Amino acid sequence: MSDTSKTQVRLETCHGDMLIEFFPELAPKHVENFINLTKSGFYNGTKFHRVIPGFMIQGGDPNTKSPEGPSNRWGTGGPGHSVDAEFSDKPHVKGILSMARSQDPNSAGSQFFVVHDEASFLDKNYTVFGQVVEGLEALDAIVAGECKPDGEGSAPVDPVEITNAQVIGAE
Repeated sequence: MSDTSKTQVRLETCHGDMLIEFFPELAPKHVENFINLTKSGFYNGTKFHRVIPGFMIQGGDPNTKSPEGPSNRWGTGGPGHSVDAEFSDKPHVKGILSMARSQDPNSAGSQFFVVHDEASFLDKNYTVFGQVVEGLEALDAIVAGECKPDGEGSAPVDPVEITNAQVIGAE
Protein backbone atom coordinates (compact mmCIF):
# COMPACT_ATOMS: atom_id res chain seq x y z
CA MET A 1 0.00 0.00 0.00
CA SER A 2 1.30 3.46 -0.87
CA ASP A 3 1.66 6.32 1.63
CA THR A 4 -1.66 8.18 1.49
CA SER A 5 -1.15 10.31 4.59
CA LYS A 6 -0.34 13.47 2.62
CA THR A 7 -2.30 12.71 -0.53
CA GLN A 8 -5.23 14.94 -1.46
CA VAL A 9 -7.84 14.83 -4.22
CA ARG A 10 -9.30 17.88 -5.91
CA LEU A 11 -12.85 17.47 -7.28
CA GLU A 12 -13.52 20.17 -9.88
CA THR A 13 -17.13 21.16 -10.58
CA CYS A 14 -18.96 24.09 -12.21
CA HIS A 15 -19.78 25.29 -8.67
CA GLY A 16 -16.14 25.31 -7.58
CA ASP A 17 -13.57 22.84 -6.39
CA MET A 18 -13.48 20.72 -3.27
CA LEU A 19 -10.11 19.68 -1.87
CA ILE A 20 -10.18 16.45 0.10
CA GLU A 21 -7.74 15.15 2.70
CA PHE A 22 -7.91 11.53 3.81
CA PHE A 23 -7.92 9.49 7.01
CA PRO A 24 -5.75 6.47 6.09
CA GLU A 25 -5.38 5.60 9.77
CA LEU A 26 -9.17 5.08 9.99
CA ALA A 27 -10.00 3.56 6.61
CA PRO A 28 -6.88 2.53 4.66
CA LYS A 29 -8.71 0.32 2.14
CA HIS A 30 -11.28 3.02 1.34
CA VAL A 31 -8.65 5.71 0.96
CA GLU A 32 -6.57 3.52 -1.35
CA ASN A 33 -9.66 2.58 -3.38
CA PHE A 34 -10.75 6.22 -3.82
CA ILE A 35 -7.25 7.36 -4.80
CA ASN A 36 -6.82 4.49 -7.27
CA LEU A 37 -10.20 5.22 -8.88
CA THR A 38 -9.27 8.90 -9.09
CA LYS A 39 -5.91 8.10 -10.73
CA SER A 40 -7.66 5.93 -13.32
CA GLY A 41 -10.00 8.79 -14.31
CA PHE A 42 -13.03 6.88 -13.00
CA TYR A 43 -14.66 9.93 -11.39
CA ASN A 44 -14.16 12.32 -14.33
CA GLY A 45 -17.56 13.03 -15.87
CA THR A 46 -19.61 11.48 -13.06
CA LYS A 47 -22.33 13.58 -11.50
CA PHE A 48 -23.67 14.29 -8.05
CA HIS A 49 -26.95 12.44 -8.65
CA ARG A 50 -28.41 12.68 -5.15
CA VAL A 51 -28.63 15.96 -3.24
CA ILE A 52 -30.40 16.43 0.07
CA PRO A 53 -30.00 19.88 1.67
CA GLY A 54 -29.01 19.65 5.31
CA PHE A 55 -27.82 16.08 4.78
CA MET A 56 -25.44 15.28 1.91
CA ILE A 57 -24.51 15.18 -1.78
CA GLN A 58 -23.79 11.79 -3.37
CA GLY A 59 -21.72 10.99 -6.44
CA GLY A 60 -19.33 8.48 -7.94
CA ASP A 61 -21.75 6.38 -9.99
CA PRO A 62 -20.33 5.59 -13.47
CA ASN A 63 -23.91 5.30 -14.78
CA THR A 64 -24.18 9.11 -14.53
CA LYS A 65 -21.49 9.64 -17.21
CA SER A 66 -23.71 8.83 -20.18
CA PRO A 67 -26.21 11.49 -21.26
CA GLU A 68 -28.14 8.76 -23.11
CA GLY A 69 -28.28 6.45 -20.11
CA PRO A 70 -31.53 6.28 -18.16
CA SER A 71 -31.36 8.39 -15.02
CA ASN A 72 -33.42 5.77 -13.19
CA ARG A 73 -30.23 3.65 -13.17
CA TRP A 74 -28.27 6.42 -11.43
CA GLY A 75 -27.22 5.33 -7.98
CA THR A 76 -26.88 1.68 -8.97
CA GLY A 77 -23.44 1.64 -10.61
CA GLY A 78 -20.02 0.83 -9.28
CA PRO A 79 -16.48 -0.11 -10.21
CA GLY A 80 -17.02 -3.88 -10.33
CA HIS A 81 -15.51 -4.52 -6.90
CA SER A 82 -16.38 -3.73 -3.30
CA VAL A 83 -14.49 -2.68 -0.19
CA ASP A 84 -15.23 -4.10 3.25
CA ALA A 85 -16.50 -1.68 5.89
CA GLU A 86 -13.99 0.21 8.04
CA PHE A 87 -16.23 1.86 10.63
CA SER A 88 -14.76 4.30 13.16
CA ASP A 89 -15.76 6.83 15.81
CA LYS A 90 -15.22 9.77 13.41
CA PRO A 91 -18.53 11.70 13.36
CA HIS A 92 -20.49 12.58 10.23
CA VAL A 93 -20.34 16.38 10.31
CA LYS A 94 -20.24 18.99 7.53
CA GLY A 95 -17.52 18.29 5.00
CA ILE A 96 -16.94 14.64 5.93
CA LEU A 97 -16.37 12.23 3.03
CA SER A 98 -17.98 8.83 3.54
CA MET A 99 -18.73 5.83 1.34
CA ALA A 100 -22.21 5.04 0.10
CA ARG A 101 -23.27 1.40 0.14
CA SER A 102 -26.27 -0.89 -0.06
CA GLN A 103 -27.77 -2.62 2.98
CA ASP A 104 -24.65 -4.82 3.03
CA PRO A 105 -21.99 -2.98 5.08
CA ASN A 106 -19.29 -4.53 2.86
CA SER A 107 -20.74 -3.30 -0.44
CA ALA A 108 -18.99 0.08 -0.88
CA GLY A 109 -17.41 0.53 -4.30
CA SER A 110 -17.12 3.94 -5.92
CA GLN A 111 -20.11 5.93 -4.72
CA PHE A 112 -19.39 8.42 -1.97
CA PHE A 113 -21.11 11.28 -0.22
CA VAL A 114 -20.06 14.57 1.32
CA VAL A 115 -22.00 15.47 4.45
CA HIS A 116 -23.73 18.86 4.30
CA ASP A 117 -24.75 19.02 7.94
CA GLU A 118 -24.47 16.88 11.06
CA ALA A 119 -25.68 13.32 10.39
CA SER A 120 -24.87 11.42 13.58
CA PHE A 121 -27.34 8.64 12.71
CA LEU A 122 -24.72 7.46 10.16
CA ASP A 123 -21.91 7.26 12.73
CA LYS A 124 -20.33 3.79 13.05
CA ASN A 125 -22.57 2.56 10.20
CA TYR A 126 -20.82 4.13 7.20
CA THR A 127 -17.11 4.38 6.49
CA VAL A 128 -15.69 7.88 6.99
CA PHE A 129 -12.45 8.18 5.02
CA GLY A 130 -11.79 11.89 4.43
CA GLN A 131 -12.97 15.46 4.68
CA VAL A 132 -13.27 18.56 2.53
CA VAL A 133 -10.56 20.98 3.70
CA GLU A 134 -11.19 23.64 1.04
CA GLY A 135 -14.32 24.31 -0.98
CA LEU A 136 -17.22 24.03 1.42
CA GLU A 137 -18.79 26.88 -0.57
CA ALA A 138 -18.93 24.50 -3.57
CA LEU A 139 -20.77 21.99 -1.37
CA ASP A 140 -23.24 24.70 -0.34
CA ALA A 141 -23.75 25.76 -3.98
CA ILE A 142 -24.47 22.18 -5.07
CA VAL A 143 -26.98 21.76 -2.24
CA ALA A 144 -28.67 25.03 -3.26
CA GLY A 145 -29.63 23.61 -6.66
CA GLU A 146 -33.22 22.67 -7.45
CA CYS A 147 -34.26 19.01 -7.14
CA LYS A 148 -37.06 17.16 -8.92
CA PRO A 149 -40.17 16.77 -6.75
CA ASP A 150 -40.71 13.07 -7.56
CA GLY A 151 -39.22 10.11 -5.70
CA GLU A 152 -37.45 11.19 -2.51
CA GLY A 153 -36.91 14.65 -4.01
CA SER A 154 -33.14 14.24 -4.14
CA ALA A 155 -32.53 14.07 -7.91
CA PRO A 156 -31.08 17.41 -9.06
CA VAL A 157 -32.80 19.10 -11.99
CA ASP A 158 -29.29 19.91 -13.24
CA PRO A 159 -26.89 17.33 -11.77
CA VAL A 160 -23.44 18.77 -11.06
CA GLU A 161 -20.63 17.05 -12.95
CA ILE A 162 -17.21 16.29 -11.55
CA THR A 163 -15.36 17.61 -14.59
CA ASN A 164 -11.99 16.53 -13.24
CA ALA A 165 -10.83 14.59 -10.21
CA GLN A 166 -7.11 14.72 -9.62
CA VAL A 167 -4.67 13.34 -7.08
CA ILE A 168 -2.39 15.92 -5.48
CA GLY A 169 0.53 15.44 -3.10
CA ALA A 170 2.63 12.57 -1.86
CA GLU A 171 1.83 9.02 -2.89
